[in-house]
Order: sequence, then C-alpha cells, then structure tokens
Amino acid sequence: MTQTPAGAEAVIARRIEQGRGLELADLVIKGARVLDIVTTKFFEGDVAICGDTIVGVFEAYEGVETIDGRGLTVVPGFIDAHLHIESSLLAPPEFERCVLPHGVTTAIWDPHEIVNVLGTHGIDYALACAETAVMDIRVNLSSCVPASPLETSGARLEVEDLEPYRGHPKVIGLAEFMNFPGVLARDPGCLAKLAAFQSGHIDGHAPLVRGKDLNGYLSAGIRTDHEANNYEEAFEKLRKGMSVLIRESSIAKDLHALWPLITPETSAFLGFCTDDRNPVEIAEEGHIDHMIRWTIAQGVDPAHVYRVASWSAANVFGLRDRGVVAPGRRADLVLLSDFETCRIKTVIAGGKIVGPQTFEGRQVPQPVGLESMKAEPVEAADLAVKGEAGPRAVIGVVPGKIVTERLEIELQASGGGVAPDLSQDALGVAVVARHGVNRNIGRGFVKGFGLREGAIASSVGHDSHNICVVGTDASEMAAAANRVIELGGGFVVTAGGAVKAELALPLAGLMSLEPHEAVRESLLKLRAAAKALGCPLAEPFLQVAFLPLAVIPHLKITDFGMVDVDRFELEPV
Repeated sequence: MTQTPAGAEAVIARRIEQGRGLELADLVIKGARVLDIVTTKFFEGDVAICGDTIVGVFEAYEGVETIDGRGLTVVPGFIDAHLHIESSLLAPPEFERCVLPHGVTTAIWDPHEIVNVLGTHGIDYALACAETAVMDIRVNLSSCVPASPLETSGARLEVEDLEPYRGHPKVIGLAEFMNFPGVLARDPGCLAKLAAFQSGHIDGHAPLVRGKDLNGYLSAGIRTDHEANNYEEAFEKLRKGMSVLIRESSIAKDLHALWPLITPETSAFLGFCTDDRNPVEIAEEGHIDHMIRWTIAQGVDPAHVYRVASWSAANVFGLRDRGVVAPGRRADLVLLSDFETCRIKTVIAGGKIVGPQTFEGRQVPQPVGLESMKAEPVEAADLAVKGEAGPRAVIGVVPGKIVTERLEIELQASGGGVAPDLSQDALGVAVVARHGVNRNIGRGFVKGFGLREGAIASSVGHDSHNICVVGTDASEMAAAANRVIELGGGFVVTAGGAVKAELALPLAGLMSLEPHEAVRESLLKLRAAAKALGCPLAEPFLQVAFLPLAVIPHLKITDFGMVDVDRFELEPV
C-alpha cells in the first residue's frame, strides 16, 4: 500500500497533481494575456498556482479561487536588485506595505546602514524581518563596516563576524564592496572578506573606476555595480562582465543617462534598483514600476524592460526560482491593466493576492536600536570653523547626484574663525560623532543648499550615520543638531533657533516607527520648511545625508574633517 507523502514530498505531489489538472488549482488567473520572458512574446491563457508556486501555463485550468484575467497582462513580479530599506525611513514591515502594491515582490537588501550603527545586531534584525516578510527579502551581508577608515562608525565587522551568516537561507552573499581603494591596494582585511565569499555572490560599488583599475577590481570576483552614472562608464562595465544595476533613487537619478543600455542584446545582463528611495517619491512616482514606465516611454521595447525588472535581476543573484511565468517558478506576479504604462491592477506575492488583509495581524520583530543616539549636546563654538581668511576647499553639491565637486572659495574671517558667506552660498557644514566612541566634530563648508537663514540636520549620514548639519551660522547649526539628539535621531529644520519641521527616526536613528503615510506627510513638511529658508534642492535631506559618504568622489566631510576622496586623505586643516 502506497503511503501518503509527508512534508516537502507532499507539497511537490500537490503541485504535480494540480499542474496535470488532476485536482483544482489553488488559484487560477483565467483568460489573461501573459508575457513570455523567454521569447518576449505574449500568449493568451490561464496561469495556475499551487501554494506559492506556478504549476500551469499554456493550458486551461480550473481553480478553488479564480481571478478574471480578461483585459489584463500578467508579468513576473519586480525585483529591486539593490537597496537599503533603512533609506526608505520606514521599518521593514512598513516598507513592504508601502512597495508591495507597486509590484516589488523581491528585494535585495544590504542592511549596511543599520549595521554601521548596531553591528551584527543590525544583521540579526534584518534577517528576522526577512523571515517574517510577505515579500521575499534577501540579504547581502554588509562588506564595509565602516565604509572607510576616515570616519567613526558604531561598529566594525571583520570577516569572522560575517562568516557565521553565510549559510542562512535568506543570505545571498557579500554586499557592495564600496572600499574600492582598499581592494585595489590589496588591503588584508578586504582580501580576507573577498576570499571568504568567492564561492558566492559579491556586489560591487565602483564609481568612476575604469580601465585597468576596473580590471583589477573585477578580478577580485566582484560581479555587479550600481554606481555608474554615465553611459560610457556603464557600457565598459557591462562589456567587462559586470551586471549593471540601473539606479533611480530619491537623489541619484541615473535612469536618464543609462536607459539606452537596454537593448535585446544586453537586457539579460541588467537590473533595476532604487538604492535609497523614500515614501514621497514612492507615492508620487512609484518604485520599480516608475522605472519601467519611464523607460518604456523613451521607446525601449517593453518586453525587454520587463525582463530587466524580473528575470535578469533574478539571474544576477542566482535566484533561479523566479522571474518568468512558468511551472515550478515562484508565484510572484503582477497583473497589469495597461502594459506600456505599467498600470498595476493586482499583485500576487508567493501565491497570495496582496491587499489590506495581507498586513493585518502580522507578527513582526520588535524595533531595535532605540537608544543608539549617544551624542552629547553641542554649542555654537563647537561647530565654528577655526582659521584665517583665504581660499577654502568647499563641497559642491550636484543636484540629483551623490557625487560632489571640489570647489575653492575665498572666505572671510569673523569672530576668530572663518565665516560662511551667504552671498556665495558657502554655508557651514559639520558632522558630529554620535556613537559614543568619541566626541569628534568635523567642520567645513558646502555650496548648493541656498539657505538664507537657519539650518537643516540629519542623523542619516551615509555611511556611518553620524549627525550632519548644514546652516547659515554655528548657532543655527547647534540648535538643529541638538534637536536631532533630543529626538534620538531624525530630520530637523530650524530658523531663529526654533524648530520649523521635524521627523523622529528612533529605530537606530535611521527609521520611523510610523506608517508610511505619516512619514510621507512629515517629509513634505520638512521639504516645505527647507524651501522657505531658500533651499532649491528637490531632496535636501538625502543631499545632506550623502555629504559624509567618503567613498564617493570628490570632496566629502566626516567627523574626522573634510575628505579628499580622490586621494582618500583628509584635507589639511
């Protein structure tokens, strides 16, 4: 007598029976037009689903539950190929509630931001969130904590800290290796991490690295890059075997330059990613769906755009079970009422229809890092730039880019130090260490924020997430920084020493505990407050947040001081 299969065998048996039509499928999408990613053509018919797996296409099926697919187009679920959920300013459970309706069914998360604050406790939190998520969140282990030796981080991870996580089912490999100078210099710590993950995936991060330096970087086993912001650089990387992840974040707008990369010949070697995208842009434009519709509007073959958003990205990371509407693949599907404008009608994640019920009654991990803000209050004198009048290196903000320029501006002395010059838009900028390791403060000047009064401050300061503040004078900057400290982390706009707008980010000083709708409203108020002070930047807080990113050219600032990224050295005081 044949015994009833148990466990995984029983699951496989049900899939076979439903795929053969011997029993009703759990869910059937009937009469839809389906995109065949393999041929980039369409077929008309049913899609049968058993549990979390597609079991039937190209045939007629009946199901326990049925979706009327007439007039709809079915495409594979979208994959965000590289992001930091922390940069959405939302706790991970709220992040997925925000983006799942936009068709994002898989996210490749580098928890680099929370790990720089909390160390391996940040990895543990990320994996706990991934295990309880509705969407499939995969984690790449943060490779560069801290990102550079020229800043103070809340943690330091060596290879022995990462190796215990290698076998976790939610872990893919090693996240963006942003210390590219360390790789090229064959730093022993970098080499140890690269050697430990040679058999798995290793993400890259190599802005402006070209020629033989790029060859050397790729020879370390690094496979992707999301930092190319011009076609020539991206095309060289593509030809040299890298998978280029085209990025469209809230600040780094690279899609406009890189969409011509997408051709029938290259679409299998690309992916879309958002890196850092907040609820304002998600609500107003979308997420990966925004990238799809915008690219199609430029005249790119839609089928290849959808391939980039799904199968190609899955292939990059070795996720062989998704990205195509076919039997045996994960039932991550997007039903579109309009194919070319990516108008989404229904999202199916792991075989479940996404709706308000998806997020009700979920057991989610408790927030962590609620006491991560360890900075002491500062005074105006702490933030003033000392020295004499004369030419000064000034950070030049490039709107919509995380790359900055190195400028030189003649500044005057005042009160025993060097004063900001509002007529030249040379504002003060400071980074205050906040991890309790030391009381470092880096001081300097920045051009591009356009403030006529007041200050804006943030505890989101890539990548070590110290407090970064920009303002018209030291007293305004101190008022803004101290309010961030009082909040336990957040965004603040001040003028006349008074708070004009704020958003608390108590989860590791990076994320809100509020719903995404509330965070969006707070961000809009913050933007309006910054604009009222004269700031012309569309996303001022992310521009502030990237001023300390000392692995992106050309001039940055950390709690150590001003950093010449091209030379990877501190500026003379």
